Amino acid sequence: MRRLGALEFTVIGDRIRQRSEAYLCDHGLRLDYAGQLNHYDLVVTTSDLIIQDTLRNKPVILVQEGMTDPEDVRFGLVKALRLPRWLAGTATVGLSNAYQYLCVASPGYRHLFINKGCNPSKVVVTGLPNFDHVSSYCQNDFPYRDYVLVATSNARETYKPDDRRVFLKWAYEKAKGRPMIFKLHPNENIARARKEIQAIAPDALVFSEGNTDYMIANCEALVTQYSSCIFVGLALGKECYSYFNMDYLRQLIPIQNGGVSGQIIAEYCIRALERQAHPVTQRTNPQKLRLDKAREGYDANQPG
Repeated sequence: MRRLGALEFTVIGDRIRQRSEAYLCDHGLRLDYAGQLNHYDLVVTTSDLIIQDTLRNKPVILVQEGMTDPEDVRFGLVKALRLPRWLAGTATVGLSNAYQYLCVASPGYRHLFINKGCNPSKVVVTGLPNFDHVSSYCQNDFPYRDYVLVATSNARETYKPDDRRVFLKWAYEKAKGRPMIFKLHPNENIARARKEIQAIAPDALVFSEGNTDYMIANCEALVTQYSSCIFVGLALGKECYSYFNMDYLRQLIPIQNGGVSGQIIAEYCIRALERQAHPVTQRTNPQKLRLDKAREGYDANQPG
């Protein structure tokens, strides 16, 4: 189905895969397509929508990538009829249960994943490396300031309902005459998006590339549809608007721990490896999880 182009509405489509592989090549990183070159002792992944054969029977650490898709009718059908998880997009992240730990952004997200059906003993609050130190984005070289930033989505490209004209008018109203900058989603039809924006907000600047986090740090207000970048705006105390309920989003804001989420996730990787090596015995001297910079916002020693 992927080769036929039928999966472009999911994160396993060719477009996203090609962009990921280009990133690896541009940065000189080693690439083992399909994991056929080596035997791996541990797998760290941000998606369990498909568990490849080469990953089965290996310890897996699943790390939340960002905001998950809304739980729409497809989510209910996938759970009720046991259909392939990717049919419901990222709403079904975590439901494979094929991992030792699911590392999530905040206590609110832990509650969300458990309510979806994830095993509570496996869902741990670690924070996420791309959301755990948003104040650092305030030091940047983006040349514009004091504008309303509008971050669009790729809903149409992933076959979700999206009345773009209604959204653009809504964003224009929220701007209240302030300068506007649009940051397009990388999967969007850029030419079409630019034309639509020009019709509603002809004076707005439109960027298809660039560091979105820096743009958020310099903005006065942030308007989104369904984008994880709303968490950066909320954590920075920006004026924020989203298609999601804002009170709901505030419960999910990723913990801010000064950028040590990677260290905390690494500790869970060590735990998974030791459990694999010694499945019966317990660690006699476990490394302390509660790092000094990450004490607030979660209890690292609670089960799950």
